[in-house]
Amino acid sequence: MISNIRKIAVVIPKYGLVGGAERFAYELSERLSLNKKYGLHVFANKWQSNSDRITFHKVPIIKFPRFLTTISFAWFANRKIAKMNFDLIHTHDRIFDADIFTMHGIPHRIWVHEVRMKFMSLFDRATCWVEKRLVNNTRYKIFLPVSNLTKEKFLQEYKIEPEKTQVIHPGVDIDRFHRLDREHCRKEIRKQFKIDPSDIVILFVSMNFKIKGLDYVMAAVGKAKASYPSRKIRLLVVGKGDYKKYGALAQQTGIKDNVIFAGIQKENLEKIYLASDIFMMLSRFDTFGITVLEAMAASLPVIISNKVGAKDLLREGINGFIIEDTTNTDMICDKIGFMLDSEIRSTMAKKAYNTALNNSWDTVAKRVEGIYEEMLQT
Repeated sequence: MISNIRKIAVVIPKYGLVGGAERFAYELSERLSLNKKYGLHVFANKWQSNSDRITFHKVPIIKFPRFLTTISFAWFANRKIAKMNFDLIHTHDRIFDADIFTMHGIPHRIWVHEVRMKFMSLFDRATCWVEKRLVNNTRYKIFLPVSNLTKEKFLQEYKIEPEKTQVIHPGVDIDRFHRLDREHCRKEIRKQFKIDPSDIVILFVSMNFKIKGLDYVMAAVGKAKASYPSRKIRLLVVGKGDYKKYGALAQQTGIKDNVIFAGIQKENLEKIYLASDIFMMLSRFDTFGITVLEAMAASLPVIISNKVGAKDLLREGINGFIIEDTTNTDMICDKIGFMLDSEIRSTMAKKAYNTALNNSWDTVAKRVEGIYEEMLQT
C-alpha cells in the first residue's frame, strides 16, 4: 500500500503566508494532501500549516547580496529535491527544474519594463535568468497560468506550445462568508465607520493603492457623486498606502467627506465585504486579483479594469463590468449609476455569488488532481 503512494514535491518560498501565490499553494496543497494516494512534501523557506499530512523541508535563501535571492532558493530547492525520488515536482515559483509550473505572475522582464516601468537591476536580471531556465527546461510538461492574461504574456515572452498550458484560476473559500450573517455585519461595520444603512458603499481592497488604481476609482466616485446628488455614495478603502497622497486626491475629486480609509482590516475583512454593495478595482495590472473573487463570494457585483486577470470570470452586465479605459470617468460613472438600482444590484449580486461558487478551492483542487493523474499515467 505504501509503495503505491505517489510522492509530490511542492515548491514555494513562503507557504501559507501573506500573498496570492502563497495562499494558492497553501489552499491547493492542504486539500490535495487529504488524498491518501499522495505524499506531499513542501519545500519552502518559511511556512505556516496545521496539516499532519504534509512533510516540510527548509530551503535556505541567501538574501545578501540581493541578486542571489532567487538563484539561491532555486539552487537549494532543486538540490534537496534531487536527493529524493519524486513522482512529480510542482513549483509555484522560479526554480531550475520541475514538471508543473503554476504561473502566478507575468514574465519578470515584462513586469519590470511594462508595469513598474523601471530599468533592470542585477536582481531583476538574475530572476529573469532563473525564470528562462525554468521555462525552457525540456523536462517541463505543463504550465498552469492563473489567468488568460498571464498566459498571453508568457506566450508573448517564451516559445511555449499553447497546448502545454492550462489556465487554473485561484479559488475562494465560500465558507468564510457563509458562516457570517450579512445583516448583522452590515449593522456592525456601518456603525463602526459611521455609514448610514441607505448609503451605497463601494469597496476597494489593496495593499498597493497605485497599482490597483485607487486614483481611477476616486475620480469615478467623484463623478458619480456629482451625477447622482440624491444618492449618498461612500468609498471604503481597505489596506495600506500613502494616505496623505490619496487624502489630497479625495479633496481634489470632491469626495473628501465620502471616503473612509479603514486601514488594514485582516480580522474584519469578511464582514466588510458583506457590509458593502459594490466592489471596484481599476488595476494598472493584476495577474488575477483574488480580492475580486472574494468580493463575488460575498455577493458583490464588481467593476474591474481589463488589466485584471479575474476578468476571465466576468460576464459584462451580468455579474459585473470590465473597464477598457480607466480614465473614462463618464463611462465608469454610468456603470456605477446602473448599479444604484437595488433590484439590478441584487440580481447581479446573485450572479456574482454563483460565479464564486463555481470557483471554490475544492473545485480548483479537483482540477489539479486531474492534471496530476494524467501526468502520472504518462
